[in-house]
This record gives sequence, C-alpha cells and structure tokens, in this order.
Amino acid sequence: MPLPAPVSRLCRRLFMAGLLAFAVPATAAAQLTIRIDDPNFEPLPIAIVAPQASNDDERSTAGRIAGVVTANLEGSGLFRAIDPSAFVQRDGSEVLAPRFNDWKGIGAEALITGRVFHRTNGDIRIEFRLWDVATGRQLVGRRLETGRANWRRLAHKMSDAIYRRLTGESGYFDTRVVYVAESGPVLKRVKRLAIMDQDGANHRFLTNGKNLVMTPRFSPSAQEITYLEFVGEQPRVYILDIDSGQREIVGEFEGMTFAPRFSPDGNRIVMSLARDGNSEIYAMDLRTRATERLTRHPAIDTSPSYAPDGSRIVFDSDRSGRQKIYVMNADGSGVRRISNRPGRYATPVWSPRGDLIAFTKLEAGAFFIGVMQPNGEGERILAQGYLAEGPTWAPNGRVLMYYKKPRGGTAQLYSIDLTGRNERPMSTPEDASDPAWSPLLED
Repeated sequence: MPLPAPVSRLCRRLFMAGLLAFAVPATAAAQLTIRIDDPNFEPLPIAIVAPQASNDDERSTAGRIAGVVTANLEGSGLFRAIDPSAFVQRDGSEVLAPRFNDWKGIGAEALITGRVFHRTNGDIRIEFRLWDVATGRQLVGRRLETGRANWRRLAHKMSDAIYRRLTGESGYFDTRVVYVAESGPVLKRVKRLAIMDQDGANHRFLTNGKNLVMTPRFSPSAQEITYLEFVGEQPRVYILDIDSGQREIVGEFEGMTFAPRFSPDGNRIVMSLARDGNSEIYAMDLRTRATERLTRHPAIDTSPSYAPDGSRIVFDSDRSGRQKIYVMNADGSGVRRISNRPGRYATPVWSPRGDLIAFTKLEAGAFFIGVMQPNGEGERILAQGYLAEGPTWAPNGRVLMYYKKPRGGTAQLYSIDLTGRNERPMSTPEDASDPAWSPLLED
C-alpha cells in the first residue's frame, strides 16, 4: 500500500511509495546511464510498454500514460522510443519477467513495464519498473496513486523517476509554465496570464485580459505567481494564488515597475523601480512590506534575479555605456560586471543549480539566447531568432524555455537543452511570450 503523504492543492492524494519490495539491489547502481552534458551523445533506445490492465477502461488509461511518458522522454532529446510494433514479447509476462534477449534483439537498452489499476475508491494506481536490458537488472520500481482525473501527473512522475535514474539529474516533467497570452490587433493587444503543464496540457487562463499584464514569475512553492499589472496607467505588483485565484497587491509604486521576482526562500521580491527618471533595483520584504534600495547609479538597472542560495543578484545595466550583465551581493554591495563580449545583454536569470546564468543578447541586429558562468566565463549561444527573448530555467537547470517572434509571424514559446541541439516549439492557443517555468510540483 502507498505510504501516507501530504495532500497537494493541485492533485488529490498523489502518493509515491518509493521502491517496491523487489526493487533494484544497490550493486546495480552503476549500470546504464546517459552522459547528459556530452554534446555528441546519441539518444538512448528505450522500449516503453503500455502498462498491463484488466479491462478496457484500465487499458485506455494505460495507453494514455504510456503516450505521455513517451512524449516526455523523447522530448528531452535524450531518448529514442522504439516503435511498439517491433516488440517481440507482448503477452504480459514482460511486467515481471522480461525476456531480455528479445528486447536486445530490437535494439532496446532500457525497458519500462508496469500495471495499471482502477481502484474502487475512484483512485488510479500504477506500478512500474525500469530495466537495464544489457544486465537484466531492475533499476527502478515505484508505485504511484492518485485520483483518476490526475492520471497525467502519474505519467510525469514516472518520467521524472526514469530520467533521474538514467541521467543522474533531477527531472522536470511534473512542472507547469506560466506565460503571457497575447491576442488582438497590434494597437489593441490583449495580454493575459495563462498556465499549462510543461507539455502544454491542462491549459487555462488566469486573468481576463481587461488589464495589461507582464513578467509572471513563480514562487519557490510553485503555488503562487508574482506579476505586474497595469490598472489604467498605474503599474501594480500582485501575488496570485494559482489554485484559489485569490490575489493580493504587493505594492502600487510611484513611477514604472519592472520584472518582480521571488527570492529563493519566498520571503522577498526583487524588482526594478523607475523613480525620478532613474531605474534602480529594490527588494521588498513580503512579511513587513519594507522596501530596500539595492543599487544607486544614474544608469538603468533592471531585470534582477537571485542566485539559488539567495546570496547574490544578477541584473542588467547600461552603466558602462551599453547594456551588460552585472552581479552583486544580495544587499547591493560588491557590484561587478561579468559580460565583456560585444553586444547588448538583457533578462539574465540564474540557473536553479547555480552554475550558469541565462541571458538574451542583441548583436548586429540579431537576437540570441545564451548562457555563461556566474563569473562571466564560458559564454555559449544556444539559440537564435528574431526577437528571441525571456529565457527561463527548468527546475533541473538543464533545459531553457524562451519565446521568439519571427518577422511578420506570431510570438511562440520554445524549449532548448544546454547542448543547443534540441530546440522544440511549444503549442499554445494564442500568441505566447514571457514564459516562467515552475519548480517541481509538490506531492
């Protein structure tokens, strides 16, 4: 039976029971792995068998789960799902006793099997296993359970467990993305907040489009969003609870306000305020609503983002004459420039791992999405496109999402991994800009 777990506001009774009784022994831990940072890797061939089921309803659920797991793993660019028509063993015995020579014969290096159960209380349970085909060892065995309406989360959590075991990195599939949905003519553009799963499912709008909204950003808990909304011509910073729809105003500031973003502990918001014609970085304590000015320079300072440990802030500024990236301590001391190559830099955002800073770059009329180390070294360009802007990190720090708008085209979201090889468009009902990726959702 599943172990008790806290009830999430997003998903009723989602439990992860950990390793099953027949899980992998510790000696198997050094077997099949993917070197995720190797730019020359070939996707791992993996056989994803739809979980076994006892009736038509369960078989329908099993097929949908297998489809989501397949899309997740293939979408990462690290896996190649083998066509199920090639499977030799398909009588159900593969769930507990795979004939590994059969799976080797079709080129599989990893194998996923399992069972789905519709329980009488309305829940759905899945038990799944990940096998190393070469050694015949089980690498992962898990049991997950939730309400039937939330079957997609089971598939995402399966994907995260498999991704973690085969790459050594945290997964990013059980996450959501908030962005600005755009519609209407250029001079009467309607912009409203929208949210969806990272694969585009469960899409819904969070605001009605009456007022212009900008720069949505998740809290560390993934349950709240801070964003900027113009009420008339007055900019206001709000915090919105995703599930309840309740919101509270953080501040109604004199002058323009830009790019509010949570601190890693969720207790502060850092933002850019333009007062008396001068844009500076400010931090607000959400418990006391006290505001602290962090930068003091006649140049434009904007787009602040905390390091994952909260000790430093990265931002962009034109204090050197052109827009560049700077890092300072969280109290505003120790400001130093880290971008030194030609071009203008904007929208820097610190990786959740702390090892890289993503940015937008404009050089010779072209837009780029790139990354650099926090000391400015190791700059790499990952993507290019007209009006490519607004990078945001997946919670494992190995994938980015951003948006671009081709000349004469529509704004669209894209994801790309750190190799720069796996760029994928995201489908949304309307034009899409300014994405923000959530942390992993809590159980």
